[in-house]
Amino acid sequence: MTLGNLMSKEHYEALSTYELHNDVPLSPLSFLRRTADVYPDRVAVIYGERRYTWRALTQRVRRLAGALEASGVGRGDTVSVIAANTPELLEAHYGVPLLGAVLNAINIRLEAETIAYILSHSDCRVLLVDSEFLPLVEQALEHVENRPVMVEIEDSGATSGIPASGRYPVYENWLNSADEKQDRDLPESEYDAITLNYTSGTSGRPKGVVYHHRGAYLMALGTVAAWQLPRHPRYLYTVPMFHCNGWCHVWAMTIMAGTFICHRKITADSVFAALREHRITHFGAAPIVLAMLAHEAEGEDLGLEHTVQALTAGAPPPSRVLERVQALGLNVTHVYGLTESFGHVVWCDWQAQWDELDPAGQAEIKARQGVRFPVMESVEVLDVNSGRPVPADGETLGEVVLRGNTLMKGYYKDPEATRAAFSGGGFRSGDLAVVHPDGYMEIRDRLKDIIISGGENISSVEVESVLFKHPAVAAAAVVAMPHEKWGEVPCAFVELVSGREATAEDILAFCRERLAGFKCPKKLVFQDLPKTATGKIQKFELRDWVASQTPVSGED
Repeated sequence: MTLGNLMSKEHYEALSTYELHNDVPLSPLSFLRRTADVYPDRVAVIYGERRYTWRALTQRVRRLAGALEASGVGRGDTVSVIAANTPELLEAHYGVPLLGAVLNAINIRLEAETIAYILSHSDCRVLLVDSEFLPLVEQALEHVENRPVMVEIEDSGATSGIPASGRYPVYENWLNSADEKQDRDLPESEYDAITLNYTSGTSGRPKGVVYHHRGAYLMALGTVAAWQLPRHPRYLYTVPMFHCNGWCHVWAMTIMAGTFICHRKITADSVFAALREHRITHFGAAPIVLAMLAHEAEGEDLGLEHTVQALTAGAPPPSRVLERVQALGLNVTHVYGLTESFGHVVWCDWQAQWDELDPAGQAEIKARQGVRFPVMESVEVLDVNSGRPVPADGETLGEVVLRGNTLMKGYYKDPEATRAAFSGGGFRSGDLAVVHPDGYMEIRDRLKDIIISGGENISSVEVESVLFKHPAVAAAAVVAMPHEKWGEVPCAFVELVSGREATAEDILAFCRERLAGFKCPKKLVFQDLPKTATGKIQKFELRDWVASQTPVSGED
């Protein structure tokens, strides 16, 4: 017997109507309103000498919405920001969507040409720009036909010490001149766009990834559940807020009425000082940042009196790095995701039995990406030809395919790329992984980065992981190099740890002891690796160099 059989048709229809009246659009804007109501006097933001309570932050957010509206911004319009991790960019994560507009946080390390492309492609109406990046932005604007309204963010914490130019309204004055926006909190639809994030552009033009309010809301809740966030966490914002909206942590920490410690420039000394001074409980960092911390503090006691929870995403962190930072008092959890998935949607959910492993064994487990997030419906590793799940043998490669609510609406102005990304019903990540017998996934490579040598697949990530274990190696990247006999062979690019020395033969001999012969690099180049602002190595530049070289010959 169903619920409908237990009541009259009229009562059932009345109940259905009642349910519809209680259908409220999901949006992170709800988190701000609740936290400001319940904890108005708790400190929300710390940046240098600046302190804002949740009441004050909410007032600033509403003034920002009012100032944008006075500047002609309306529902669906794009507001771009080029700034470091300062309070102004954090405020924009609420003030822009409060108006029904769309936030576009732009990578501060891009060159003028790409910034010009993003400003034009995104249909930017208003641009908030930090004074330090104004010369770059003005260079970009020379190539933008419809120039946006400009507002300048003056920050005394900028390393350049550049004062406001005087050519544009200064953010603080512009904000204070506006009335607080009061009449819009939630979007008309939870699938309305909330942000527009451009991919890192490691090859070709970056694509505009559209996030919706529903996905942002659920992603934040998933982070609270997976990371087991306590009430009032103290979060160090080292993840760039232009990258997947700072992994959506700006919204997650609001749920638990946390305190954001904004961090403009990442150095080992500044991070360690912040961890101690502000008793940081949580932060996120790319593996390259963890490697920097591990190297700078090797053999030292940071003086931490508590364990700090850290998330890291990207290429698997070398096990030796995980061992070192764990010894410093950082409990690292590895996560995986993409710009298209609102950030991390897979995480290494720690199992109690792994506590019995030695540090090296634990580090090997932590280097895995793991299992799906609480809000992700499915994460599968599928054979690229048959589309069937690969066996859980830890060896068979397949493509990671995602399904769930925390996936993008699509690529802005690119329906063809959107259709291709979702072909088959799920989002095709382009990442190759294996599944271990316990069901935990481990990323092995990008589809485009796999090296096929004599018919054998070689994971560049596997080779890089071995290179990272050499004590003199600070960073490594492996790409395919043409070979007259084998078609392709691995070519390794290596950065050495400052103060350490090693020859190419030293490192290659190290690899030969740990890898099958066909997987070992056949050439090794020492150089500084080209990276994006989020720590991703720009392999296309390395491939361009390789393409200019004479193909390797010989039997090896």
